[in-house]
Amino acid sequence: MLSSQILQNTIDGLKNITRRDISIAERDGKIAASTESAMLNAQIDDIELFISSQAENQLIQGYQYFKVFDGLVAEYVVMIKGEDEETYRIGKITAFQVQSLLIAYRERYDKDNFIKNLLLDNLLLVDIYGRAKKLHIENAVPRIVYLIETDVDNDAAMVEIIRGIFPSKSKDFVTAIDEKSIILVKEISDIMNDNDNGDPAEQKEAMRQAFESVARTVRDTLAAEAMCNVVVGIGGTVSDLKNVSGSFKEARMALEVGKIFYPERLVVNYEQLGIGRLIYHLPPHLCKMFVSEILHDIPIELFDEEMFATVTKFFENSLNVSETSRQLYIHRNTLVYRLDKLQRISGLDLRNFEDAITFKIALMVSKYMAYKENYSL
Repeated sequence: MLSSQILQNTIDGLKNITRRDISIAERDGKIAASTESAMLNAQIDDIELFISSQAENQLIQGYQYFKVFDGLVAEYVVMIKGEDEETYRIGKITAFQVQSLLIAYRERYDKDNFIKNLLLDNLLLVDIYGRAKKLHIENAVPRIVYLIETDVDNDAAMVEIIRGIFPSKSKDFVTAIDEKSIILVKEISDIMNDNDNGDPAEQKEAMRQAFESVARTVRDTLAAEAMCNVVVGIGGTVSDLKNVSGSFKEARMALEVGKIFYPERLVVNYEQLGIGRLIYHLPPHLCKMFVSEILHDIPIELFDEEMFATVTKFFENSLNVSETSRQLYIHRNTLVYRLDKLQRISGLDLRNFEDAITFKIALMVSKYMAYKENYSL
């Protein structure tokens, strides 16, 4: 079934050309779209009788009716007021246009289903290549998966907003996978070609920035047009269709790890997760053992919010006391006092690089444990 908005846009365009009012009814008689405001959402009793008849078009009460088939089933009826030859011709053109839209959207639906099953590992390897060939989807091209998460239930309009960002990229796939998540499987051949400068390190950094730029564009556009909060996870690049599910899992992990360790990030790249990615894979009993040994069974709650803010800023400034005190708007001696207090509690001197790393990991592990406990409730 086509959305009412798509049908409305189609007949609005046709009216601008033909100067004729056009209505489209669903098979149960309800008007799905019309250029006549009085007809919108009306119920036409004659439609069901016409649908059940053998005729493909018919003149009924001054309107010419035309069936629109989806396969062998009449899905819609085009209605145009008038009995002349010109009305008949416009009706046939409209029916043909709507039927072409049905075919195109059915093909997109088939591709969407294929992509969903591919991401969820529901296809055998032989089926992947066979169905991809039938759907004219290339196999050996570089791709990357973006997982877009919103704080409201998504609908077809959100998917169309994202598709509209890449209107000429027919090789990109956008589909909703649940109420709050949409995936974008993007071909990245052009990005890789644009950033092929010969130096591997520079090329990798340029591509990372390009991938994140796409994510920010999607996030900003969706946030502005759908008026919702959006976070985007980015998976790794893959060069074979069968590995796209791996990129999807990485994008999903990026969002999960981002929620735990980097809640301020609105675009989370799997390849930029750092130590958070390692901690995410640790079993809970090892996490508890590590935190207990490092903090000598001192509960993490003993450290107040001021201490956490101080430590966070100290790490952000690479253990630089002067710069940290300046950004916190406190005297240098006040910062030293706080660090000394933390050392008395934990036995770790954060001015020492090794102790700082140990404490940072202990904090991250504690965050992970708290997340796991809340998630299991």
